[in-house]
Amino acid sequence: MWSHIYQRIPPKDNLNQMDMEDDSALLQSSVDEESSNPPWGLSLPYVLVATISSFLFGYHLGVVNEPLESISSDLGFSGDTLAEGLVVSTCLAGAFVGSLFSGWIADGLGRRRAFQLCALPMILGAFVSAKSKTLMGMLLGRILVGTGMGLGPPVAALYVTEISPAFVRGTYGSFIQIATCLGLMGSLLVGIPVKEISGWWRVCFLVSIIPAAILCLSMSFCAESPHWLYKRGRIIEAEAEFERLLGASHVKSAVAELSKSDRGDESDSVTISELLYGRHFRVVFIGSALFALQQLSGINAVFYFSSAVFRSAGVPSGLANVFIGVANLSGSIIAMALMDKLGRRVLLLWSFMGMAMSMLLQVASASSYLKGSGALYLSVGGMLMFVLTFALGAGPVPSLLLPEIFPSRIRAKAMAVCMSVHWVINFFVGLLFLRLLELLGPSLLYSIFGAFCLLAVIFVKRNVMETKGKSLQEIEIALLSQI
Repeated sequence: MWSHIYQRIPPKDNLNQMDMEDDSALLQSSVDEESSNPPWGLSLPYVLVATISSFLFGYHLGVVNEPLESISSDLGFSGDTLAEGLVVSTCLAGAFVGSLFSGWIADGLGRRRAFQLCALPMILGAFVSAKSKTLMGMLLGRILVGTGMGLGPPVAALYVTEISPAFVRGTYGSFIQIATCLGLMGSLLVGIPVKEISGWWRVCFLVSIIPAAILCLSMSFCAESPHWLYKRGRIIEAEAEFERLLGASHVKSAVAELSKSDRGDESDSVTISELLYGRHFRVVFIGSALFALQQLSGINAVFYFSSAVFRSAGVPSGLANVFIGVANLSGSIIAMALMDKLGRRVLLLWSFMGMAMSMLLQVASASSYLKGSGALYLSVGGMLMFVLTFALGAGPVPSLLLPEIFPSRIRAKAMAVCMSVHWVINFFVGLLFLRLLELLGPSLLYSIFGAFCLLAVIFVKRNVMETKGKSLQEIEIALLSQI
């Protein structure tokens, strides 16, 4: 407590001009300021609106899973596995492009306008996909949707981090993962009638236009990020937004926090070379490595292979998707409750450790020593445990932690670089998983995934700092002192 007070006392030259009464008043004011938190309810509505983009992200990830067979039949490429793969994966190509430019869009237009720009290709792409008569029309729609998907998550992570009070920032950041889970589950529920109702897959795409339109319109009434306004030199507007987000009594302290990390270089343009080779390389490397390890842990491979494992155990694929969805959502809710109590670093460590143990169960179930129903139940249990432990930390924490550790000047563009790494690794894991499974077998492949999980534990232990309860400026100053 007192160390924070000493940091807020003005320089010595100014102290010489104060009498003892003024000094005491300053100390008392600092104590009062530190002991109170801003009301969390003021920023909550804006956080909920922002997470609509995450809901859409999850929805479009899963929207083609159930209807893919009907889509291929209606559009004339039934049985063409390459074409079916393209319908699924072209979204990833669009997402890579969207994420690559997300930082420059968020810094140039502002966070609110970036959300609206993210919603537009999702609306257009969903409409084009729903009305498509050919494979090319479907692929065009999926690329457009993917562009919005790539733009949305990094902007959501930025916005939620920058508008949330420090003491609930972890909880609010967890809403992003929960919204993604709800989007995935929503796409599965909407897709249930696809086999009974001809052409229902078109409705699955059209339904997504509604939340995208709500996001686009609602953002017009949301607060802009005061951090972005401050960077642009719009101090009065930043103060007004802080009042909307934190209350009038916390405006001065919030602006003072921003000024502590303002070194006069905010207006300089940030280049890719500065992120990859300059003084900020270390934090960008940590962020990129976290996203890479998240994908190399095998989470998408587990999702791809889950239906086959559940079918082997006699569980229908629809029920299997429900089990996976419930495990994912349950883990995300637990993470939300623990994020601001245990901290980001602890959740990451235990999450990756739990995922490694889950992979060990998968290896054991695939070994020749276990046969019959015992191996199947072990495999199903390991899979559910893997998804649950992933959702506890490795899923939600990176997108929350990275905007916290990136300095304000590079935050948006550094997020863009890290999310691009995420999409590239995601693409190659999806592309190579079935081939590697065929060449290496499940035991060796799951052992490799488990090894990456253990590597992630070591990496987090050595490189990730705890950010729980700290303001963004305190985190930035602490990290810059290490450069």
